[in-house]
Amino acid sequence: MIRSLRFRLAVGAFVAIALSLMTVWASLSRLFIDYVVGSYREEMTVLSDSLAAGVVVKDGKLVLTSTPSDPRLSLPASGRYWQFEAAGQVPERSRSLWDTVISTGPPSSYGAGLFTEATGPDGAKILVLEQKSSLGEGKDAHSFVIRTAFPLVELENALQAYHGQLARMLIVTALVLAAAAFIQAAIGLAPLGRLRREVARIRAGESAGIRDEGPAEVRPLVGEINLLLAERETAVERARARASDLAHGFKTPLTVLSQLAERMEPEAADMALRQVEIIRQRADRQLQAARLGVEQMASTDLGSLIGKLIHVLRPATEARAVAWRLQTDGNLSIQADPADLAEAIGNILDNATKWARSEISIRAERDRDTILVLVGDDGPGVEASAYATILERGVHADGEEGGSGLGLAISRDIAEAYGGSLTFGKSTLGGLEVRLAFPANPVRRSKPSPA
Repeated sequence: MIRSLRFRLAVGAFVAIALSLMTVWASLSRLFIDYVVGSYREEMTVLSDSLAAGVVVKDGKLVLTSTPSDPRLSLPASGRYWQFEAAGQVPERSRSLWDTVISTGPPSSYGAGLFTEATGPDGAKILVLEQKSSLGEGKDAHSFVIRTAFPLVELENALQAYHGQLARMLIVTALVLAAAAFIQAAIGLAPLGRLRREVARIRAGESAGIRDEGPAEVRPLVGEINLLLAERETAVERARARASDLAHGFKTPLTVLSQLAERMEPEAADMALRQVEIIRQRADRQLQAARLGVEQMASTDLGSLIGKLIHVLRPATEARAVAWRLQTDGNLSIQADPADLAEAIGNILDNATKWARSEISIRAERDRDTILVLVGDDGPGVEASAYATILERGVHADGEEGGSGLGLAISRDIAEAYGGSLTFGKSTLGGLEVRLAFPANPVRRSKPSPA
């Protein structure tokens, strides 16, 4: 199925132009053929009438007393011919026929049966107009036949020249109409292009609604989109309020449980506190997933954001003299909520600060339609077979229980919510490398809450 509206309009215009010009071609061609054939018929009729006017009866025979003065009739194979036939008499001919006798031939396709075809003095085809007449009345009537002719090629050359000019004219007309159709489509679809740009500005967080302007046919759509945006904003505010209420509702029970656990036996208290921590982490993750569905898109400068995150995390590595290396390709920006992006990259950097021995490398670059953030360290690293388990809830990179993998899992959820991904590999520094990928032009996906 054809999805392009512009292509559909182009095909429709092409078909309409083609059918219109074919109709014009057929109509004008028919009219010109009729005109040219009519002109030759009139000329041959005048020639035949002038011959008939000179016919008299003399000694019981029909005699031509005068012939037309057209000089072409006196030159052999000149292109104009006549022949006079009377019953029982030798036919009289124009000198232009020389020794050729015009005989009745098959009807010509030109003139709807007015002309017949015969062979001229030069062997070429000629078109013959035959007129039968008589002189006198009753028993004294003498009938005769006058045949006038002209070359078929003369008619065909005239039609060919006309059709050539007509074809060139229609080609120019087709080009003009095609250009007009292209301009019309461009002007007609311009409001849709403006609407797309307005929606892109809303998605990027640069505008809150679409301006109500443009053609009357588009304004109802603009109004519906603005109503949808208003309803979405209302739903966003409600979701934020519910998420905040849920977060505050968890704090007090978890705090009470933590205080009660401290009064228990050490072994039981440790288990209870660990379970409380798991509940808190799961709640945080669910709240994070809920927030991903309601935040707005915005253009976030990647280099600036990573620089701020490094400034916050650097004090945690000063005691180990860990060096931070940042490399970015120009001015990279991602269409994503700044808070989401900061949390996704911050969790990865926080993980690197825990395992790096002396160096952390951050590289941000663009690979065609994807923006990559690669964070590597010179820590102990992780075996490739264990990559799948790093993101499991409550699992350390070294396999211990406790929930260190939750931050990376949240980073993965954020990336996937924007159509990206989070993968692992071996860093050039020797440790783990976390690769965070975002599409350069993301579309927020509907993502189910993690289990």
